[in-house]
Amino acid sequence: MTTAPTHAHDTRPRRPKQERAVRTREKVLDTAARLFAERGYTATSVVDVAEQVGMTKGAVYFHFRNKEAMAVAVVENDHRFWPDLLAEVRAEGLDARETVLRFLDRAAEAFRSDPVVQAATRLRSERSLIGTALPEPYVGWIELLTGLFEEAGRAGRLKEGLTPRAAAHVVVASFHGVQHVSDVLHRRTDLMDRWQELRDITLEAILPRPREGR
Repeated sequence: MTTAPTHAHDTRPRRPKQERAVRTREKVLDTAARLFAERGYTATSVVDVAEQVGMTKGAVYFHFRNKEAMAVAVVENDHRFWPDLLAEVRAEGLDARETVLRFLDRAAEAFRSDPVVQAATRLRSERSLIGTALPEPYVGWIELLTGLFEEAGRAGRLKEGLTPRAAAHVVVASFHGVQHVSDVLHRRTDLMDRWQELRDITLEAILPRPREGR
């Protein structure tokens, strides 16, 4: 009598299932970001997110244990966005001065149109309503811009007597103030105009245009 073969454990790769889970999590998070940006933290529920995604509440909880975890994940995504954006700008091969300006141009556009950036900004302003700590704001921006202004200084493009960190503090405060005022008054529809004003007045002083022949 022959013995029936013993089936070995299934060792086929599980990547497709894992990739589906990653895509689903990203879809949930993108939807949560859009709702946080539009409605705010307290007016957005897990049920709202589930309905928008077309999932059950339980399926959403599989990816995020609660609404607080969603909020933290949105802000973490925002923090990862800026170094990635800078890498894209650096790939354009611009000089030190133009790299700073191009990065901030792209950042202003992101505040105007990107739901994750908008959601993270609103969540930070509503942090007292969220039952957990969010990643620390602005510090990453200050460090990133300090590095860019250091490069501009080495290239002779930073205003004489101005330290890179002081320049970074001024720009971070001014930039975020401009986007906040634009949001409160006009839902950021005028943000690119307001950014251009800041660019012309403040950035041109911090990063003077090179003189002819230099």
